[in-house]
Order: sequence, then C-alpha cells, then structure tokens
Amino acid sequence: MDEFSRVFVISTAAELAGMHPQTLRQYDRLGLVSPGRTPGKSRRYSMRDVAKLREIAELGAEGVSLEGIRRILELEDRVRGLESRLRELESALADELLSRPGRRVFAAGSAGDVISMKAGTRMRRSNQIVVWRPLDRG
Repeated sequence: MDEFSRVFVISTAAELAGMHPQTLRQYDRLGLVSPGRTPGKSRRYSMRDVAKLREIAELGAEGVSLEGIRRILELEDRVRGLESRLRELESALADELLSRPGRRVFAAGSAGDVISMKAGTRMRRSNQIVVWRPLDRG
C-alpha cells in the first residue's frame, strides 16, 4: 500500500487525523481535502489525505483561516508540481548535454580536485617518484 491508496473510511480517517467525521465532510465540501469515492459514493481517504488533514489542523491551531489554509495547500501543491517539472527539465538537459559531440568529461586530479576535459582526451600521469627514508635516531 502506498500513501495514495484510498483505503480509509471517513470514521477511520477522522480518528487518524484527530478530527470529527463531520469536519472531514466540511473540508470535502470546501475542497481542502478531496477523498476518493466508491461506486456507492462513500468517501475513501488515503494516508496522504490523512497527512493533509493533520496539516490543516496544525494551521488552524496557529490561527490561519480556512481560506488561508486552502491557499497554502494550493501553493504547496503548485510548488510540488514545479519541483517535479524542474527535475524533468534537469534530466532532459543532462541527457542533451551528454549526447552532444565534444561534451565535457571530468576526472580527479592528484590533489583530489575536479578537472574538466574534452571527450577523447586522457589525463597525463605523473612520473614523479617520492622516496621516503626513516630518519636516523642514533
């Protein structure tokens, strides 16, 4: 079961959220939380819905009006959507950059630094030797 599976009846969701079932019906009417419906039209809530109900309760306890809560939830949903779109675009950009000829390759330098290189080139290996000899303590 994932967080979006709509499995809880209204009484169970209300108990999990610490609310009265009538409050959940009011929030449904206001569009704050929109549960799924069975073919018989009864409400079914998911864990995500329960988490949203808890968030509504916290905001209400802090003095935010129901209209303010609706707006906050709307903006949070929009931010989630934009973040998802940003991840898609970043992935598409990375794919595009990797498919271009002459793309950049990165290697680690001897000091652990990152060195940018053109594709098809190799790092020069150092041919220096470090000799170590213990000190005479005599």
